[in-house]
Amino acid sequence: MKKLRAVVPATTANLGAGFDTFGLALSLYNEFEVEEYDGVVIETVPENPFLKDPENNLFVQVLKFACERRGKTFHGAKVKQITNVPVARGLGSSATAIVAAILISATVSKTELTDDLFFEIAYRFEPHPDNLIPAWKGGFVTALIDNGKTYYQKIDFPDDIKAVVVIPDFELSTEKARSVLPDKIPLKDGVFNLQRASLFIAAIQSKRYELLKVAMEDRFHQPYRKKLIPGFDDVVSNAIKAGALGASLSGAGSTILALADHNFEKIGEVMVEGFLKHGIRADYKILDIEKEGAKVQVLE
Repeated sequence: MKKLRAVVPATTANLGAGFDTFGLALSLYNEFEVEEYDGVVIETVPENPFLKDPENNLFVQVLKFACERRGKTFHGAKVKQITNVPVARGLGSSATAIVAAILISATVSKTELTDDLFFEIAYRFEPHPDNLIPAWKGGFVTALIDNGKTYYQKIDFPDDIKAVVVIPDFELSTEKARSVLPDKIPLKDGVFNLQRASLFIAAIQSKRYELLKVAMEDRFHQPYRKKLIPGFDDVVSNAIKAGALGASLSGAGSTILALADHNFEKIGEVMVEGFLKHGIRADYKILDIEKEGAKVQVLE
């Protein structure tokens, strides 16, 4: 096997009202370099003892599964994993590992990567198309699973909007973030979100950016999850006051996302201040929308 590199973008999901539906790829990337090897050797940049254990490394687990699914014996791999997407922050770090492993497996086996094949493998590790599809295909996606089949559509996203992501200095696992959600939602909250998710699509397609503040409101998950995130309301309020078009949790959190078409630095700074007010350190990044998605390169 030649030495291959997969470069996969971070993602943000939900965007407020589009719970388990909307996903957006961002210009922040994890890289996975791999070559055939007898045994498993993992180098991590930055150093991460947890990921260097093959039992903990999702990329290696998916690569092994994809190999064995083809009836091949997985003898091992030498892996270099360059992590720029923070773990357990609602930016799709696990999706990057899954997508990278599937793409590399398909490249090595010269297999056409159909939607059915991709989802068959990916869903064994993470059943969230709103994260997986934009990491794979790029851009803005709306997606759902019905009776085991995945339906999705990429939607053009305005070029002049950037994502300001503010990443606090604490992790929040998807499992914990899901555990606080109620089993049932009142009808009025369902209507509230349906209206705003529909408005979000209309706003970005017509470039009616003044609608995004309302369109990114939510009653499905943020009222419950924000209790796990000190300063959530202040961070969102600061973003809007500084000129953000709208703001929401990124995925399940703990990152908070603002969409903006100006004042990017100022928005990031005041969102960090919102966390600091509650004793939480945070960093911000100004990211473009990644339109192309994951890529595999032959290194040698």
